[in-house]
Formats: sequence, C-alpha cells, structure tokens
Amino acid sequence: MKRVVITGLGTINAIGNNVEDSFKAVIAGDCGIDKITLFNIEEFPVKIAAEVKNFDPTTVMDKKEVKKADRFIQLGLKASYEAMSDANLITNNNRVDSSIADDFAVVSASGIGGLGTIQKNSVVCDKRGPRKISPFFIPSSLVNMLGGFVSIAHGLKGPSLSCVTACAASTHALAEAAKLIMLDTASKVLVIGAESAICEAGVGGFAAMKALSTNNDNPKKSSRPFDTNRDGFVMGEGAGALVVEDLEEAKKRGAKIYAEIIGFGESSDANHITAPVVDGPLRAMKAAFKMAKKINGKTPKIDYVNAHGTSTPVGDKNETTAIKELFNGASNCPPISSTKGQIGHCLGAAGAIEAIFTIKALNENILPPTINIEKQDPLCDLDYVANTSRKKELNTVMSNNFGFGGTNGSIIFTKYKD
Repeated sequence: MKRVVITGLGTINAIGNNVEDSFKAVIAGDCGIDKITLFNIEEFPVKIAAEVKNFDPTTVMDKKEVKKADRFIQLGLKASYEAMSDANLITNNNRVDSSIADDFAVVSASGIGGLGTIQKNSVVCDKRGPRKISPFFIPSSLVNMLGGFVSIAHGLKGPSLSCVTACAASTHALAEAAKLIMLDTASKVLVIGAESAICEAGVGGFAAMKALSTNNDNPKKSSRPFDTNRDGFVMGEGAGALVVEDLEEAKKRGAKIYAEIIGFGESSDANHITAPVVDGPLRAMKAAFKMAKKINGKTPKIDYVNAHGTSTPVGDKNETTAIKELFNGASNCPPISSTKGQIGHCLGAAGAIEAIFTIKALNENILPPTINIEKQDPLCDLDYVANTSRKKELNTVMSNNFGFGGTNGSIIFTKYKD
C-alpha cells in the first residue's frame, strides 16, 4: 500500500490569515470570538461569532470575479494558495506544471456551502421576483464549486470530489485524499475545507436549535469546551488546505514532509439527526487505530488528541467517554485539547483547520491549550491542557470531527520516518 504524507499547509481563520500566525495565536491562547459584524444582530438571540478579519478577496481573485464566488470559496482559495506555495508546487502564475496536472486531484469540503448567497438570492426572489436572481447564484453556492474554483486556479486536472458531511466534512476529505493515493488514482491531492455561514440564516438557524452559546456579554469566554458552564458552540468561519501526496513522489521532488497519515476511520451513529452518542465516535477512532496497526504492524501510541470538543453539554461528555473507552480508562489517555474555544466551530472547515493545528503541534512538540476551562466538568475528567500550552515530545497524534446526521471521522498522523 502506498504511503501518504502531508507536504503543504494553508489556513485562514478568526485568529490568523496564514498558518504561522494562526498557530502562534493558538499556542498563545488567543481568542478570535467577538460581536458579529457581518450583519445586523439587533434582533438575534446570539450576537457572537468567530469572524475572519482583514480579508480582501481581491488578493486571491480578480475584482470582477469576486461576485461570482461566495465567501466560503474566497476563503478556500486563500488557504489553497498558501498550501500550494508551501508545498512548492505552483509557478508564478499559481498553476502547477503541466507534467503533473493530470495526476493532481482536489477533494473539497464544506458543511453548508454558500449559505449567505442562498439567503441573499432567496430574498431577492421573494421581494423582486425570479428575474432578478443573480446568474452567479448557483455556481456561487454549490459546495463542489469550491473544488471547481480551486482546480481552475491551479490547473489541477485529476479527480475533483467533494465531501458534504456536516462538521466531519474536511476530515472525511483527508481520508478520501488518502484513498485516492493508496489506490493509485492520484499521486497528489489538494484537500480544501471552507465554510462561511455567519449570516442571518446560519446564526438564526443554529440558534433556533439551541445549539449556540448565548454568552453575548463575554464573547472571549463564550466557547468553553469541557467546562461545567459551557452552553453551546460558537460559529466560526475560515478555511484549511493541505497538500496530500504519495511518499515516493514527495521524496523524488525533495518536498518538505510535515507528517504521514497512517490511519483514518469513519462511522455512522445511525441514531439521531442531531443528538450525538458515544458509540459512533468510538467506532471511528477504533477504525483509525485498526488501519494504523495494519500499516505500522502495531497499535499506535497516541501522544495527543485534538478533540472535536465543540463546547456543547452532551457532545464534550460523549467524546470524553469514547476516548476513555478507546484507551481503556482515563489513566491511559493522552493529553487532549480543543481549539474551538479560539476559532469557534468552523463546521465543514473544522477538520482541515484542526488537522493543520494538530500537524503543527506534532512538528513543534507543543500541545495547544483548551482555553476557558475555569471549572472542569467532573464528567469530563481527562487532561485537556487547560488554558496554557505545554511542551511535550510528540510522535503520533489524532484529530476527531463529528457531524449532524451522526457522521464521524478520525485521522492519525505521525512524524515521517524513512
């Protein structure tokens, strides 16, 4: 079976517009959550989110093209340029060499896609009639158009696939990329997860479900995974991009190798459309362990877990229980943290962004903190690296993401060893 490695990283999120700035902010415990500025929040019960700041879409698209792409696509393009440049795979025109284009795939991911564009054009249709709908409405909002725009920008001619599996979408996209390489369908894959659903319909919809924190008066403390006083997640937006590559191809071109993917697992709760359970996430993690054992010949020793950790009362407790069962008791569990207290929950982009943070932690031997733990929930009784980052030698790490519909994903990275 072909070995699969990560050779490029790119992100934009509420605490940074590139990988280095973002990870420095993560380690410092910075928080990007604040009052919403993207729309008028006066009548909304939830008034906080983790918005991307200081982003100009004309830095990644021609001005006249901006109106043709929803914000989630714009953010995705920004992350993709950084990842492809980091992997040293694009020329001055931002496109790959024609000799590798046919074998270069894209797997894009988003939980919702162009919700802001859908909302805007629905209002136009209702108030002004169907003839006033933008001709760019549909291609702006479809999830797979993220991959479409990215493949055009970089000249990637391999398979173009999309994962739309709620908050597990870009974790699943990483797994799909690994499969493409393992099955020799592509030698390189650009994985790109992006989300921008901080709009009236998005915030209003999640608020109606009682899924969001209503700690409007203290935004920086509103997302508090594993804390007793957590009251729901905070919406985030952003994008993460990773170049996934066949090891031999990466070595041949002298690429920098950040990590190797040695296991991934996917599962379904088959229980409820929104209420999480323990069994589904546990089976996803076990499947990742099973693959890693098959590839490495032994059960992996996990040194750190980047948890899904959304700051919801049931979700955090269930993930804790699943992790304890996976490792045969709390005393055997590695350190765990959730970075959603800092960047919010980026929905379909969460897996890609959090995979980048996990890989950076692996490379720099440092554990990202879980901020805002003031009174740890007794039912969440593990080491969550509370409030302050911590140095630790890391060799193998895992990242989890779970989504509505009971869809789960887990992925294991290890330091590359020849």
